[in-house]
Amino acid sequence: MLSESKNNLRYSAVFTVLILLFFFAVIWNINTGSVHIPIPKILSIIFGRNASDTTAYGIIWKIRLPRLMLAAILGGALSLSGFLLQTFFRNPIAGPFVLGISSGAKMFLAIVTIALAGFFTNIPVTVTILASFIGSMLSMLLVLLFSGKIKNMSMLLVIGIMISYICSAVTDFLINFANDADIVNLTHWSHGSFSAASWAEVGISALIVIPTFIVIFCLSKPISAYSLGEGYAQSLGVNVKLFRVMLIILSSILSACVTAFAGPISFVGIAVPHIVRIMFKTSKPIIMVPACVLTGAVFCMLCDLLARTMFAPVELSISTVTSAIGAPIVIKLMVSRRSKNES
Repeated sequence: MLSESKNNLRYSAVFTVLILLFFFAVIWNINTGSVHIPIPKILSIIFGRNASDTTAYGIIWKIRLPRLMLAAILGGALSLSGFLLQTFFRNPIAGPFVLGISSGAKMFLAIVTIALAGFFTNIPVTVTILASFIGSMLSMLLVLLFSGKIKNMSMLLVIGIMISYICSAVTDFLINFANDADIVNLTHWSHGSFSAASWAEVGISALIVIPTFIVIFCLSKPISAYSLGEGYAQSLGVNVKLFRVMLIILSSILSACVTAFAGPISFVGIAVPHIVRIMFKTSKPIIMVPACVLTGAVFCMLCDLLARTMFAPVELSISTVTSAIGAPIVIKLMVSRRSKNES
């Protein structure tokens, strides 16, 4: 009983800190840039809709706020996608980027963009999302095909990385045959960025991510049972085959949404779930699901801030920053896991 109350206190404290960090990241992102806007003015414009300073009002509502909201939504989506894949494969290094899901979405979206470039000035959002989802599912199906023949999860991850390289190579090959405008757009998008965010994109991504998050949260108990083994999950009445398909589809929807709006973003899906486990000292899905979303949102907002300010006016791609922070975390996890296995 005492242990449970201690855990609940920890959960409440960490969630409170994360919420405070979220609001801090929002204000810091809006406050930082080529045009400095004082915090009192930021609060007045956001909460009071004070439009007396039209320049500051436009910068906040048309540029900085939609950008950071998109970073928050997609960061949460990517982290949750990584958590689902780690649960599915029971492997701490599984993630949309490592398994080639993001690269598959990137490849198929590049194919569709080049194919439709002559018919549309701007590709409809529904088409980009659908193309990303199909690409994600194709890559995932390839990984699952190999998973039926290869039981070694380490080898399966290597295959996922190889699929990622193949998809990236196909994308680069296709870019060579695109016209100049498409090459610029595809190259910029393929490196990952929130720079072109708009309220329309924020709204559409929210309509996809929020219902998916609710469905995943409602599946917390089956996820918890599945993480303890397929036999245990079946004994509790979980239809394991259907449940596995649901995990893959939900994860692909989230990673496809991220790729469609921001391009492929690396290491967030792997690193954030582990950061959450360390902070909360639990793997309970009912805690992990909302915590991954909130931590992923804060992580991506802060990484995006670094990407646009570290070498201003030059803006780094978001994947450059997430890789620089996420890769050392993954290396540490692999080394510590190997040390535990050897001991």
